[in-house]
Amino acid sequence: MVVSAMTMVAEPSVEFDGQLIRKLSQSGPRYTSYPTADRFSDTFGYRDYLQAVAGLRTRGSRNPLSLYVHIPFCENICYYCACNKIVTRNRDKAGIYLSYLKHEIEMQGKLFDGMNQIEQLHLGGGTPTYISDAQMADLMAHLQRWFRFAADEVGEYSIEVDPRTVSAERVASLRAQGFNRLSLGVQDFDPLVQRAVNRVQPEHLTQDILKAARAQRYRSVSIDLIYGLPGQNVISMAQTLGKVIQAAPDRISLYNYAHLPHLFKPQRRILDAQLPGAEAKLDMLSLAIRRLTDAGYVYIGMDHFALPTDDLAIAQQQGRLHRNFQGYSTHAESDMVSCGVSAISAVASTYSQNVKTLEDYYDAIDRNELPIVRGLRMNMDDVLRRLIIQRLMCNFELSIASIETAYPITFASYFAAELDGLRGLEQDGLVMIDDEWITVTMKGRLLVRNICMVFDRYLQSRPAEQRYSRTI
Repeated sequence: MVVSAMTMVAEPSVEFDGQLIRKLSQSGPRYTSYPTADRFSDTFGYRDYLQAVAGLRTRGSRNPLSLYVHIPFCENICYYCACNKIVTRNRDKAGIYLSYLKHEIEMQGKLFDGMNQIEQLHLGGGTPTYISDAQMADLMAHLQRWFRFAADEVGEYSIEVDPRTVSAERVASLRAQGFNRLSLGVQDFDPLVQRAVNRVQPEHLTQDILKAARAQRYRSVSIDLIYGLPGQNVISMAQTLGKVIQAAPDRISLYNYAHLPHLFKPQRRILDAQLPGAEAKLDMLSLAIRRLTDAGYVYIGMDHFALPTDDLAIAQQQGRLHRNFQGYSTHAESDMVSCGVSAISAVASTYSQNVKTLEDYYDAIDRNELPIVRGLRMNMDDVLRRLIIQRLMCNFELSIASIETAYPITFASYFAAELDGLRGLEQDGLVMIDDEWITVTMKGRLLVRNICMVFDRYLQSRPAEQRYSRTI
C-alpha cells in the first residue's frame, strides 16, 4: 500500500548546518564496506573464497543470504556515471554474457547447497533492463533453480530500472518474475540538465513507471536523484523536488555528484566550468533536506530518505538497519553472494571481488573457476571497527558496553586515540560522548562519514584525497 508522504508528520531526523559543513567537508569513504574496497589485495583469490564458504558450512550457518547480480550493459552513456558498465547496442553481447553469468550462478549455488536461502536480491548495473523480458525470465528461473527464495512477503527483491527502457507491460512482467521493489534512475527532471549529462528522460516516462508499479503492488519504489550536475541550480532543483514529492516514492536517494574525471572517463565530457559551485551545491542540499523532511520523509542516513511506513525506516527504528555494497539494507545478518563482472561478495569475514573485464570474466568461467581477482580476509580489529562504523552509520549511536561485551577490549584504552579524535568533533557539535554512549547529533548526521573516518585505521597510513568523494 502506498501512503502519500503529504499526509504524514515525521519527527525531525537531521539538521542542516551550512557553516559546519563548509568547515568539515572533506574526501572520505562511503563505507559500504570496511575495510573499503581500495584496500583489497590480489593475494586473496578463488581458493580463499572457497575456504570462507567452507568455514560457514563447518559452523553450520543458517543465516539467509543476500544475492547481487551485475548486468553491465547500457545502450547510451550518461556522462556522470561512475559504474562499471559496457555501452553497446549489440544485443548479442548480452546473450553471451548471460550464458557465462548462469554458469557462475550455478557454481555459487553448488557451493552454498543446503545453506542457500535467499531473502534479498538486487540486480544492478549498468542497466539490468537492457536485457530482454525473455532473457530476464530465463535468468530469474535459473537463480530460482540454484537458490531457495523466501516468500514474496518476506524477501526484498529489487532491480534498478531505467524508465527509458521499460513499459507498463514490462513492469508487470518484472513483478511476475519475482521482483517486489524498483529503483528508478531519474537524477533530475530539468531538460537542460538532462541534455548536459546525456540522459534525456521525459518526466512522463518516470511517472508512467511509478503508476504501473503501484498498479502491480510493488512493495517499494525508490527514485535516485543527483545534486551538483552541470546546469543545476536551486530553482531547477526545487522544481524537480516538487515533482518527486508529488509522485511520493517510498524511498529517495539524493547523491552528491562526485566529479572525478581522472578515475571515470565519461566524466571528462563534463567541464569544471559547467558545474555548480560549492555554495550552490550546499544551497541545493539544504533545500532538498528541508523539502523532503517537510513532506514527511525520514532521513535514513548518508543520502537516503524514506517514508515512515517503508521497511528501511522501520528497520532503523528497530535497530535492524545494515549497510552493504548496495547501500542501506534491512537484512543485517546476511552474507552477500555476488555474481557478474566487478561484483563484490561479503562472506563470513572476507570480501572478494570479481574481475572487471568481460575477457577476464569469460576466461575464468571457461576454467570452471569463480572469477575472483582480489579480496581481503578481515582480522579481529577489522571486524570490530566494521561493527562500530555500521552502528554509527545505521543507528547514529554506539553503546560502548555492547562493544566491550562482544570483544575482549576496554574501549577507552583500545580506542584512546580515536576518542581523542572525536573530542574535536564533539566541540564542533557532531557527537556527544560519555562513558556509555557515542551519539551522533542531528547536526552530525549529515557528516557521519567524518565521524566514521576517525575509526578507519587504514586512513592513518594513506590519505583520503583523490580516491573518494567529498563527505558533503
